[in-house]
Amino acid sequence: MDNSKQLKLGAFLSYTQMILSIVISLLYHPFMIRLLGQSEYGLYSTVASTISLLSVLNLGFNAGYIRYYSKYKKAGDYESIYKLNGLFLIIFAIIGAISLICGTVLAFNLNWVFDQGLTAQEYGTATILMLLLGVNMAISFPTSVFSTIISANERFVFLKLLGMVKTIISPMVTLPLLFLGYRSIAMVSVTLILSVLTDSVYFIYVKKALKNKFIFHGFEKGLFKSLFAYTGFIAINIIIDQINWNIDKLLLGRYKGTIEVAVYAVGFFLYQYYSLMSTAISGVFTPRVHNLITATKDDLPQQRKVITELFVKVGRVQFLILGLVASGIVFFGKPFIYYWSGNGYENSYYVALLLIIPASIALTQNVGLEIQRAQNKHKFRSFAYLIMAIVNLVLSIFLCQWYGAIGSAIGTAISLVLANGLIMNVYYHKACNLNVLIFWKNILKMSLGLIVPIACGVLIVKFINLYSLVVLFAFIFIYAIVYFVSMWFVGMNEYEKNIVRKVFKRLKR
Repeated sequence: MDNSKQLKLGAFLSYTQMILSIVISLLYHPFMIRLLGQSEYGLYSTVASTISLLSVLNLGFNAGYIRYYSKYKKAGDYESIYKLNGLFLIIFAIIGAISLICGTVLAFNLNWVFDQGLTAQEYGTATILMLLLGVNMAISFPTSVFSTIISANERFVFLKLLGMVKTIISPMVTLPLLFLGYRSIAMVSVTLILSVLTDSVYFIYVKKALKNKFIFHGFEKGLFKSLFAYTGFIAINIIIDQINWNIDKLLLGRYKGTIEVAVYAVGFFLYQYYSLMSTAISGVFTPRVHNLITATKDDLPQQRKVITELFVKVGRVQFLILGLVASGIVFFGKPFIYYWSGNGYENSYYVALLLIIPASIALTQNVGLEIQRAQNKHKFRSFAYLIMAIVNLVLSIFLCQWYGAIGSAIGTAISLVLANGLIMNVYYHKACNLNVLIFWKNILKMSLGLIVPIACGVLIVKFINLYSLVVLFAFIFIYAIVYFVSMWFVGMNEYEKNIVRKVFKRLKR
């Protein structure tokens, strides 16, 4: 299969996997939350967020691999590619070892995270969870090299199909264990085993199907230095993401306890799947962006034209999907969370909105981040986001103590609006050779298609009692139909209509 078909089918499978993941989570998550209980669910979420902080050790090297792979592939220099493979495997093996040490230290010093807010039994559970998740994180670093190689070769179909299999198997194994009373430790154990199996398949595919080699000597002089110079600012972005998306749960666990973490975690869970809907499609364009930048580096007017077209094209498709979900959560989020999570999670609705609505700006512009990286102009973003992350951290420390989960979300929302809505759009236009005005003209024109659905949603909330599962899902379906009809006649262009037509043709076949 050629790369063009891989790209198109990869994007299609990304959304198929995403939809499958959402459907499975909608069915699985309510059982998981109730079987664990609010306190242990909060405990599990806090430990998972703590271990996730170790992902900063990645230092953005995966993005660096894609960049140098594209360079060597264009030159047909396969020996340099194999040396690149070897260098990255060494780097990530060292990072994995450091991660394992850090995870072990955290496991036996939980008071750093939870202060004195846990019972003796909860401390015992948290220690085991921290050790298992630490091992999983340590293994994931060196094995991530294999999935990165597969992605660089644009073998998206294989990646997405394997991801779909993992998505299906995980709850099928975990749910029976939860019903048998094994709780959060069983969940994490299943995650660890499935990750090891998946990574093993990646390694076999790289060796057998892609026939890649790993050369551990004779590296290009100055490669590591230039690599680190390129990825250093991406590493800052990773740190920033951890502050924005994981530190809130740690602060809540320390100052307010595991119950408030659970409330935040449900709202954040909805945000995660909302974000996934954007990154699922933009992620497959990473190699294409780097190729476009490389091919037009000597013709800046042409580069501005082609990357702006891609920026707008992908952004419009993302807005079409995100607009439905975001507006749907506004109108149907309260009753949905009630049935999905149960009592005690009412504030999760406000957490979800405070995260989802401000993040929508960046999520419709995900391709812009890859354009910055391909142009090696991501340094400014790193500094701007670092300042905003510090603002977020300071605000969240105080707000979470006053307003709990909602306070933490407010701090994140303020930083997202300033960083993504204002600072980065100016930078895209001034420094990244992108015409952001054209992008927003397209989005504003497309937004006219939201007028009828929003009016419909307001009437539904005002006159319909949605606290019945049958009624709730019936009106969600009606709202979705109204949304797509309105967008078809008002918001969508011919390119987007053709995408819908092709999807229906494939489904029909």
